[in-house]
Formats: sequence, structure tokens, C-alpha cells
Amino acid sequence: MNSILYPVAAGIAFAAFLYKLRILRTDRSPAQWALCGNFLISAVIFTVSTPAVWVALSAFVGIVNFSGVFTQSLAMLLAGCQQLVLLHLTYERKVAWRKARSRLIGIGAVLIAMIALFVFATHASESPTDFAVKTARYYPAYLSIYIAAYVWNQIDVCVLCWRHARVSPRPWLRRGLRLAALTLPAALVYAGCRAADIIAGQFGITGYAWEPLVPVALLVGTVGKTIGWTLPDWGRYITSAQEWLFHRRLHYELAPMHRQITACVPEPVLELDSGEDIRTRLYRIVVEIRDAQWALRLWMRPEGASAAWREGEALGLHGDGLLAYIEAAQLKTAAAAKAEGAEPVDQSVTPRLAEPEDLAAELAFQRKMARAFYRSSPIPNVGPGPTTPAASPEGTNL
Repeated sequence: MNSILYPVAAGIAFAAFLYKLRILRTDRSPAQWALCGNFLISAVIFTVSTPAVWVALSAFVGIVNFSGVFTQSLAMLLAGCQQLVLLHLTYERKVAWRKARSRLIGIGAVLIAMIALFVFATHASESPTDFAVKTARYYPAYLSIYIAAYVWNQIDVCVLCWRHARVSPRPWLRRGLRLAALTLPAALVYAGCRAADIIAGQFGITGYAWEPLVPVALLVGTVGKTIGWTLPDWGRYITSAQEWLFHRRLHYELAPMHRQITACVPEPVLELDSGEDIRTRLYRIVVEIRDAQWALRLWMRPEGASAAWREGEALGLHGDGLLAYIEAAQLKTAAAAKAEGAEPVDQSVTPRLAEPEDLAAELAFQRKMARAFYRSSPIPNVGPGPTTPAASPEGTNL
């Protein structure tokens, strides 16, 4: 399994490193340098942990299981890079380095202890797939120091992620940090397996039974953190795609009503080039619907608005939903009357009942109006109804 999962993790980390390396051309802040180091170290760890590379590196150095202490030492440096990223995101440079000093000193002390204990250990043969299992049984002090430091660093990284995510003004950075923090359970699964190795080894039992969990936990943690650390860079493309889809859906919903009413009042319609983007087309539809609505006011009657109000209330509508229903019914009635050749009469009917504050609110209201346009029915011949302000919804004078 290690021969498959570890190269996959190494490839993902190395791709992220190349992606971040490109960003360094314009942003050479300590956080970006630390992120590049994070991805490069992660790629090296998983490359060396691949069994074939593990054996080759140890043979090249001439120290049995050198790859084991090398990769676990890099794991400590990896945590240090992540802490540097988060500290520089949260604090000014001087404060960040001051807060990082104690963490880096702690990591250095752990590395010295690990190397010293490894030097005094005796390894009979290479263990590319079960180094930790054998070390836990014969040299538990070494693995205990490594696991304790690993857990502490992972918890610290998680806390720093959540802390900055609460205050960051950038939405995709917040999401990325939360995703990175949510990889903590995978890290704890890995640490739990190693702690179980240590305990089992003292009773003469091996941890091979749960060893398959280790590469899976490491892969999940690596992929999750890689996505989380890079999400602030490419998350905006997701936002753009979501906006494009949202605008396409709005265009799909508004276009039929727009075609029907502008067929009666074609004057507001402007011909757009075929290459115009969806935002421009949608904006023109919104404006042209309102212009056509104003032009069709001469075919609207006060009693029609009152009848539409009663019908909307009977359907359980209220607020903007009710106002959209009334406007849609008036619009549909006026379009039908004009199409039948009725004479225009200025009856001082106000075609607009709602006044959305901005374009987003206008789009939301016109969506409701477009749905109501096909839900309501024209009311060309209606009797008088309540038209006083007191009888109108929310005090609106219909």
C-alpha cells in the first residue's frame, strides 16, 4: 500500500509546491516562503517514504534506516513551516517571529533528542514498511518523543488555523484554514496508531494489525491540508464559476417573461453583440423589464391590482412575494390588453410596488416576479376592490 499511496501524496504535494513557487514571483512574504517549504518538505517526506526510495537513500548514506529518522525529522520541520505561515498571517512580522522563536527552539530540541536516540540504536536491517512498528518495540523512547512532539504541533497548528479563520476578512482563506484544521482527526489517527505500537511493543505484540490505517490517515491529512493551504489562491475561480452558473439560471428564469412583454413593447430592447458576457445580458434584461413595465402602465387598471392582491393573499403570499405577485399580475394583464388592441388610458396606476435597494435585491425580486408571471392569470375584467392605503399590503397604496 505504501508503494501506491505515498507516491500519490508526494505528487500532490510537489504539484502544490510548483503552484506556490509561481506565486513567489509576486508575493515573497514569509508566509509564502513558509508555504513553499511546507509543500516541498511534504513532497520529500512521501518520496523518501516510498519503499524503493527508502532503501536506496539509506544505502547511499550508508546508515541502516537513515530514511526513517530523516523523514520523521522532516515532519517536525513541516510543522514548523505551518506554524510560521499561521503566525505571519495573524501577527505583524516582528511579533510573528517572536512567537515563533519558542516553537522553533522546541522543534530543534526534539530533533536533537531524536537524532541522539537514533544514533545509539542498533538497526539490523532496512524497514521501509515497518520502521515505526519495530522502533516502537525496541526503541520506544525515540518514537515516544517523536509522537508527543508531533501531536503537540498538530494541535497547535489546528488552534492557530481556527484562531485566524475567525478574524480573516478573506472568505476563501477562512475556508482553507478551517479545512486544514479539520485534518486534525487524521493526524490523531496516525499518532494513535504509533502510540498503540509503543504500548503493544511492551507486551511483545506488534502493531501490524492496524498498520494499514497509517498511510490512509497520512494521505487524508496531506490532501486536506494541501487543499486548505492553496484554497485562498484558486478559490476565487470557484466563486466565479458559481456566479456564472447563478447568472445563467437567472437569465433562464427571466428571459421568457422578458420576451413576452418586450414583444408588446419592443422600444426598450437594445441589440447586444453575440460576444457580450452573461452579466451584461442579465443587466439589460433587468432594465428592459422595468422599462417595459413602465410603458405598459397605460394598460393597467387599479381594480386589477386589488384583485391580484386578494388572489395573492389567498395563495398565502406576503411581503415581497405578494408585491411580486401583484406586479406580475398587473404586467400580464397589461400585456394581454395591449395584445388584444385595447386603447391606452392613463389611470395613474403605479406599476412598481417594491423598490429594491440594489441590483442583487432587484434580481431577487424579479425572480419572484417571473415565477409569479406564469403562476398568475390576466384579469382583464374585474370589479372594484379595496384600493385604500389601509387595505393594501404593508401600507402600500395600490
